[in-house]
Amino acid sequence: MKIKNIYKYLFAAILILHLSSCNNNTDADQLFDETPTTRLNNQKSELNTALLSSQFGWKAVYFTDNTVLGGYTHLFKFAQDGTVEMASDFDADTNVYKSEYAIQLGSTVSLTFTTNNRIHLLSDSDSYPIPALRAKGYLGDFQFLYYGQENGEIIFKANRNGTEIRFVKATADDWAKLPQNLVMEENVIGSDTRPLFRLLETTDGTTTHKFDFSFSEITRFAESNSIETGYSISYNMGVGYTPTGIVVSPAVEVGGQKLTNFVYNDADGSFTATGTGGVKAEIKYSSKPLIITDDYKNFLDGKPQMVISFITANLYTAPTTSTYFKTLFDAANATLPANQKITRIQIYFNSAFGNYIEYRFAGGRPSVYHNFTTSADDTNKRIILTHDSWDNGSAFIPAPAFLKNLDDEFFNAAGLYLKKEAFKIQFTNNIYTVTSPTNNFRTTTYQL
Repeated sequence: MKIKNIYKYLFAAILILHLSSCNNNTDADQLFDETPTTRLNNQKSELNTALLSSQFGWKAVYFTDNTVLGGYTHLFKFAQDGTVEMASDFDADTNVYKSEYAIQLGSTVSLTFTTNNRIHLLSDSDSYPIPALRAKGYLGDFQFLYYGQENGEIIFKANRNGTEIRFVKATADDWAKLPQNLVMEENVIGSDTRPLFRLLETTDGTTTHKFDFSFSEITRFAESNSIETGYSISYNMGVGYTPTGIVVSPAVEVGGQKLTNFVYNDADGSFTATGTGGVKAEIKYSSKPLIITDDYKNFLDGKPQMVISFITANLYTAPTTSTYFKTLFDAANATLPANQKITRIQIYFNSAFGNYIEYRFAGGRPSVYHNFTTSADDTNKRIILTHDSWDNGSAFIPAPAFLKNLDDEFFNAAGLYLKKEAFKIQFTNNIYTVTSPTNNFRTTTYQL
């Protein structure tokens, strides 16, 4: 090829590159012909239009932190004058309240609830469900950063921790049936007429797996761990209530499908989420523990000393502490002066003073001790406590009448299940549950 022809081709190539560069710059100029302020103002207008566009307002199930807490349904009806009507299922008060809101400009556009209303209950640091959340409240926020719209939903992220909140269009039924969420809450907790034991069962259409299931009404949080050897999957999830069942976050993933909505069946107390192709997840009752261990043997005569303790401040709200136990516990406390409540139920096995239950109190009230002997039901893997005597540390005493109903459960003639749990609560101490085989009595204890 001649030299002059080479130069012609080089010139043509350079010209093409130059023209392409000019076109690219033009595109970039078009993309950025709006100033940041203009873009924010456009987003503000867009959000304002969206908030006012729904006839019955908006609904959000706000999972403030789905690693420790469940979801709280909120309904919002925004008005042009900067007011908002709001209701929630945070507690038994599902009435509608009016307050003020603003769409604010900062580094981004945000929806801020500027005066007190139901949403602020989740961000009050003085109100917290469990000791681990002391001074943190329910980890909620009242300033939501706007992230656009998708499929008719408005997408926000909480300014506090980046949690996503989605507003979906509310219906008249959502407002009318909000109180039914709290009826459903009782079904999730489970009545004393239902069995104590529960499981989560999943199937991908071919294979079925079973998990234990425990739920804390205080935090609206459920924990579920596989009971199968060599299968270590767990499902820990926040729970939100609906009139017909529950919604969970994170989703229960089965066979590649994410299941979030569980429908309640009052006939058997189950909650079922159904996918496609036979995929299903079901929360249901069991008449006996899913796993029955030999842990009771560690407490029998001749073994080293073991001390387990129900500590009210830490374990009353434990998900494994049953409603029936708390009912008996509260009834015993109700007979005492306000400053003399039970602080511990501490059970000693094979101590230097024998076997005994210590009931410890606040307010200077002295402890009382119920002495017992033990025997084993090896067939059913239970320990049986048999009454010996009561004392106050210096002399024998009659059985305290106010403790009778609570104390009788520890001396069930059918025995007790003792199980070392895999989880911890606030401290590194091992957790043991003490469970009745005949009713819904179960308490949670630390090994000391």
